Amino acid sequence: MRKDSLAYKFFNGNLVLQILIGIVLGVLAGYISKDFANAVSILGTLFVGALKAIAPILVFILVSTAIATKEMGVQTKIKPIIVLYLVGTFLAALTAVIASFIFPIGLVLPDAASVATTPPDSVIEVLKTVLFKMVDNPVNALQSGNFIGILVWAIAIGVAMHYSNEDTKNVFHDISTGITKIVQFIIRLAPFGIFGLVANTFAKTGFNALLSYGKILLLLVGTMLFIAFIINPIIVFIKTKSNPFPLIFTCIKESAVTAFFTRSSAANIPVNMNLCKKLKLDENTYSVSIPLGATTNMAGAAVTITILTLAAVHTLGMTIDLPTALLLSIVSALAACGASGVAGGSLLLIPLACSLFGISNDVALQVVAIGFVIGVVQDSLETALNSSTDVIFTASCASKE
Repeated sequence: MRKDSLAYKFFNGNLVLQILIGIVLGVLAGYISKDFANAVSILGTLFVGALKAIAPILVFILVSTAIATKEMGVQTKIKPIIVLYLVGTFLAALTAVIASFIFPIGLVLPDAASVATTPPDSVIEVLKTVLFKMVDNPVNALQSGNFIGILVWAIAIGVAMHYSNEDTKNVFHDISTGITKIVQFIIRLAPFGIFGLVANTFAKTGFNALLSYGKILLLLVGTMLFIAFIINPIIVFIKTKSNPFPLIFTCIKESAVTAFFTRSSAANIPVNMNLCKKLKLDENTYSVSIPLGATTNMAGAAVTITILTLAAVHTLGMTIDLPTALLLSIVSALAACGASGVAGGSLLLIPLACSLFGISNDVALQVVAIGFVIGVVQDSLETALNSSTDVIFTASCASKE
């Protein structure tokens, strides 16, 4: 592809700017002509269809590959860091549940009314549904979008293949890389898809949809800031018994800011490694914990998955009890740990959480599409929280030792 070609400039351009342009053009199209908006809505339908097709494969490949290729004999020093990663991600999901209960927000989903959804009666019913989905045929799980079954089979195959030879593990790694590139390609087409979605939604609902997008974005941003400046400092204080804010502000300044603009935890790994070196941490520890955190320490992703899932629940008029909400916290935390390293990867795991409540993939993927619309801000802040927390927790354990 020639560097001066239009295609090269598009695929290597600023995705955030392109999405913003898509949103603006979508609003104008929906305002000027409903017929034109209906015509271009096929772009949104194709985009959602592509997401729907790749999401089950993505979850299966990423999880199985991560387990199969995990190195044997990981250093004991990083165990407390891993504990903080898991605790921090769970607390983020739990905080998001509480925030969603305090500020229940519905979304404008044009096709939601036509989808029959039966809410679960209790957490027992949810657990029964989960158990039956866990033992689903793997081919049927992939075909039907049963993300719980996909997750179970991915873990099982990953554990089994963990003891295979290096050549086999390399095949898993290569397949994972290939699937990730497909996801990156689909996400690069997000401006076109969002243009069609916004045009269609605006033509049908007017400013009501955009207002609901603003509300859900405000809740996401507020919750992530609460995690960054309240929850994380509390965790650091409990671990170090000292003032956490010098470390918090240092990591925000030198890690979160760059992660906000790169929108990729993986791309921010060199920045975090350099920051750990500045903080004079043990290289043998942070050389393992920082790359590991880029894929398992996902507080921001847990917030996104939880809030958008509960927004779908509120939109459909479903009611859930506290035990079911706590179960969602656990599922969101686990799902967040499997979030893809590409921009917007956490959004593709929303159907997994939605399946807990019997919400169909058709509705769940509409929520995912809305996530891409607000992702201009949401995904940047999510990545900033995820990446900076890697250094915060690593430094907390190192200073404790």
